[in-house]
Parts: sequence; C-alpha cells; structure tokens
Amino acid sequence: MSMDMTTVGDTGLLDTLQHEVAVFARRAEQTRLGGVGQVRNSMDRAAYLLLNRLDKEGPMGVKALAASMGIDSSTVTRQVAPLVDTGLVKRTSHPEDGRAVVLQLSPRGQSRLEEVRSSRRQLMAELTEEWAPEEREAFCSLLTRFNVALSSRMAAQGVPGTEPAPAAS
Repeated sequence: MSMDMTTVGDTGLLDTLQHEVAVFARRAEQTRLGGVGQVRNSMDRAAYLLLNRLDKEGPMGVKALAASMGIDSSTVTRQVAPLVDTGLVKRTSHPEDGRAVVLQLSPRGQSRLEEVRSSRRQLMAELTEEWAPEEREAFCSLLTRFNVALSSRMAAQGVPGTEPAPAAS
C-alpha cells in the first residue's frame, strides 16, 4: 500500500507504528540487545553483523563479504580492522591465490560471538517470557516481514549500505 492509498482510519495506527519503531530502534541501540547492564556481553552492531555473517557463511574475501552484506568494500575494511586487531577475525591467505586475503572468524571471535548471542537470546526470553509461543512466532514472522520490506525498499532506492533481505535462521 502506498502512502497515497492510506485512509484517515489508518493514520492513527500508522502514527503508532512509526512511533513504536522509533522507540524500538532507540532502545535497541541503548541496550545493544546484549543484555541490559551487561557491558561485557554488548557488541557494536557492525561488529556483530560481520562476525555473524562470517560464522554463517564461512571464510571469504573482503569483496565477497561486502557483497553479501550489501555494503561497500571500504566499509568492510574499516569495520574489520578492529576485529582483526582484537583477535576476533583472522586474515589468512587465499588457499588458491596467495595474494588474496581471506577473512575468517577466529576461535576467540567464535567464542565472543556465542557469548553475545547467548546474552541476546536470554534478553529475548526475558522480554517475551509472558508471551505464548504463538505470539513469539507471530512477532518474529511479522518483524522479519517488516525488515524484508524495508530492505527491499531501500535496495530499490539504491541506498548504500542496504543489507539484503534477512534470511530466517
């Protein structure tokens, strides 16, 4: 539905939706979804997404990682540097082309990623503990659908840094 097709009856609902999305974004950033008050289990969003992608897809070069995330190679290079410096990501030579660099999650990176995931799962469990399983499933499904629509819209508009539509995992 395009904005010119909204009816007066939808205005209140759409106002509530846009407000709740804004509040959610602010709260998510405040807590980093890493466990309220647990700084050790928080992680920068860019770092989390890079580590998560390397974990899900395996070792890859900077260009491949950038393409899979829908961001510029220079952005990946800049974001990966501190992850390499802190030992969360390893740079290795490509097995077939020794000149090419491959990025992969280090054992320390794997461990740190699992700590953060565990903390985030715990937070999600706490926030939804009074929800019925069907409500959790519905929320997850609708949030995924919302993210897919937002990603598709941004990609269609050529917005740089637009990550491809998320896959269920």
